[in-house]
Amino acid sequence: MAKSRSVTRDTFGFYWTATRAQWPWFLGAVLSTLGFSFFLSYMNPYLMGLVVDQVAAGRTAADEVFAVFGSLIAGMLAVNIAGQVCSKLQDYFCAKTTIRGGYQLTTMAFDTLSNQSMTFYSNRFGGSLVAQVQRFISAYTTLMECFVYAVIPIVSAVVFTIGMLVADVPLYVGFLIVLLIVYVFVVYKLYTRILPENANAAAASNALSGQLSDAITNIMAVKTSGREDWERERFGKANDTVLAADSRRMRANIRCGAATSTIIVMIMGLCIVFVAGGNAWFGITPGILVMMFNYTYSLTMQFNRLSSTFQTLNRSIGDAHDLTVALREPLLVADEPDAPNLVVGNGEIDFRDVSFHYPDAPEGANVFTRFNLRIPAGQRVGLVGRSGSGKTTLTSLLLRLADLQQGEILIDGQNIATTTQASLRRQIAYVPQEPLLFHRTIRDNIAYGRPDATDAEIVDAAEKANALEFIEKLPEGFDTLVGERGVKLSGGQRQRIAIARAILTDAPLLVLDEATSALDSESEKLIQDALKTLMAGRTSLVIAHRLSTVASLDRIIVLQDGRIVEDGRHADLVNAGGAYEKLWDRQTGAFLEEE
Repeated sequence: MAKSRSVTRDTFGFYWTATRAQWPWFLGAVLSTLGFSFFLSYMNPYLMGLVVDQVAAGRTAADEVFAVFGSLIAGMLAVNIAGQVCSKLQDYFCAKTTIRGGYQLTTMAFDTLSNQSMTFYSNRFGGSLVAQVQRFISAYTTLMECFVYAVIPIVSAVVFTIGMLVADVPLYVGFLIVLLIVYVFVVYKLYTRILPENANAAAASNALSGQLSDAITNIMAVKTSGREDWERERFGKANDTVLAADSRRMRANIRCGAATSTIIVMIMGLCIVFVAGGNAWFGITPGILVMMFNYTYSLTMQFNRLSSTFQTLNRSIGDAHDLTVALREPLLVADEPDAPNLVVGNGEIDFRDVSFHYPDAPEGANVFTRFNLRIPAGQRVGLVGRSGSGKTTLTSLLLRLADLQQGEILIDGQNIATTTQASLRRQIAYVPQEPLLFHRTIRDNIAYGRPDATDAEIVDAAEKANALEFIEKLPEGFDTLVGERGVKLSGGQRQRIAIARAILTDAPLLVLDEATSALDSESEKLIQDALKTLMAGRTSLVIAHRLSTVASLDRIIVLQDGRIVEDGRHADLVNAGGAYEKLWDRQTGAFLEEE
């Protein structure tokens, strides 16, 4: 419960920050709401009470109606005009606040999530995060509308009712205040118990969105494995959880509604008794009795809304819960205040006493322990070794996708942990094993690292990556949309687009993580020729399982369990009788001859 309340406070903190930035519009919404409530719900009955008292005072001649009631008629018309103007201003200011506040919250959520580490994303569904952001913004809109159209009218109803009646019927107001205090206390107690149910329902719904996203994103695997029924069963279980959570929340809300309705009946019963006997017992005038009934009835209608208002508030807070938790998570990789940009001149890389383990790894399960490696400027280095030896982790640390626990990584003598992440990554052209393509045009994907590139430069990069031939055969050419994650292209085509992007980026440092793994033999040869040109004069790290990819490089590092076990050129290592020779023999088939 304490944790849930803490998250709720943080949610309101985010929302208040966004609303406070729109204070002129928010203040306008508050004032126009107060005006709307005062003029239409309280001044109308007040003036009508004066009319009733005037009528009760004696019969008015037909030709004196406007003389007697003219000012009251004019007053009521003015009150209704003012109320309607306030109503429209209320709509305008509320909409303005929610639109601008929602814009600020969306930007904040995007900035926070985009700056999170890869560890953060490895533990979450992408589709679920998208759903959480949508729920978070929708909850803000709902809460703002709830505050303007329900909370302010409810509070103002209490203040205006007490203020308008206390001088004329103080005893009635005293009883009314007692019942209102009981009502608020009961509602607060009941709905604080409902809050965890709302959070559970929202979490179940977010999990369902994640399940759906996971299945749709990997629909090819589902179909080719004939697992539609299994995925349907898995989705059904998640959907059953949502149904159960929503049902528990519904029952809790109904129980609370029954309790609050009982108190509202008591308030109206008190009012009816006073209206019926007020004149006889206390000499209350007919006009004031009319005011009492109208004000009390209006108040109870507002308090009827209080029950649904609390339901809406709790549901919205529950919807915002999961993203609030995500936004509260500390950045595992963050820039230091006023961090300078990385400036790369020569491109020397130095790993010094590097120790690293993933945040969710067991204690002592280091990937690297006091790891050292120096790569001179312009050297082309291959990283080889069995899966799990630390090759990809090493390049991730160079890109600062995760931060070290100990040691430092220097580029031209600059500690990358003290420079900005963006400037670091702009100096490194990165081609991963799985091409990272957006659902945009081929032109946009190639130019992603250099959006100001000319068409001629884009075409040249595509040609060097051996991609121009297949691009020109497409109906839309460079304007072809590649689909989500490049699904419209083959694996080799996607990889060549990614390589073309790296070529166009023209960064001084180059990281290739199995960049030719998805290519056929002919394309691989052409790409390797292009990569040789690209790597010339650049410090390059090349991860490869195909040793033919790194055989011509200046230096080959063999990793095993986060340690360097061999370091040298291909020709030297292949005759050294060590780990590299065994890997080379397996790939070339030499081990068959030994049998």
